[in-house]
Amino acid sequence: MQGEASLLSDRESRDSFAPKLRAAGLENERIYEELFSFAGLLDHNPRVQRALTDPSRPVEDKAKLVDDLLEGKAHPLTVQILHDVVGRRWSRMSHLANAVEDFGVDSVMYLADARNVTLRVSIELAQLHSAFLNLPQVRSKLSDVYMPEAKRVEFLKTVLAGQKLDPVTMILAIHATRALRNRRYLTIIQWLINKLSRHMGETMVTVTTAVPLTGEQVKRLVTTYSAKLNRPIHINSVVDPSVMGGMRIQYGSEVTDHTVVAQLQRLRRSVG
Repeated sequence: MQGEASLLSDRESRDSFAPKLRAAGLENERIYEELFSFAGLLDHNPRVQRALTDPSRPVEDKAKLVDDLLEGKAHPLTVQILHDVVGRRWSRMSHLANAVEDFGVDSVMYLADARNVTLRVSIELAQLHSAFLNLPQVRSKLSDVYMPEAKRVEFLKTVLAGQKLDPVTMILAIHATRALRNRRYLTIIQWLINKLSRHMGETMVTVTTAVPLTGEQVKRLVTTYSAKLNRPIHINSVVDPSVMGGMRIQYGSEVTDHTVVAQLQRLRRSVG
């Protein structure tokens, strides 16, 4: 999401509702579904988005339109959140749907907290990201906008059959293919991993290697980067055989690339 008005609206709104979503606990199982559903409604109805983001339209009218769309069937906190976001300013019409989706993901994270599975979900999403990185045909199908949403979800469930993933992991994995919203599947998964990391108060350090990291390597990386960044970190291990060897380490915009393929590229440039 870009645009000063949208960034400010999104931050203020989500910060104000964070305590309420946390307190909702297991009720978030209903709330996230309603928020994701409303975000989907906005994506597929530009006229509704336009009506709810029109700065000249009274906030009361927007709130009434939300109520009419929900038909009085939504959780009270869902209604409060949607009333709040439609009453704010957005730099672009589509940013309203972005904000509603953000709230939906927040709701899922608080559901994970209530079930005490947040760390497990973060790890499982990182494992999915690593596995799908080496399955281009699977990635292509999960990102195929010409395939109906239901078919993409069915395909994902078939691919993950027998994996024994936490139900909350499945909620997010399914959302990533159901709501592409002009994004690629792995881009959404990485976004979700980063959001979970921030939610847990950690910094995500993504380490890309040709083979899986050993337990000892993970411990050393945690020790090194916790001291370097002076805050808790979480290692997102990505296995990508194409790097051939070495490590690529990224946190935020900082990248240290000591993979074999990167060294070869630098060598070619130096002699080119």
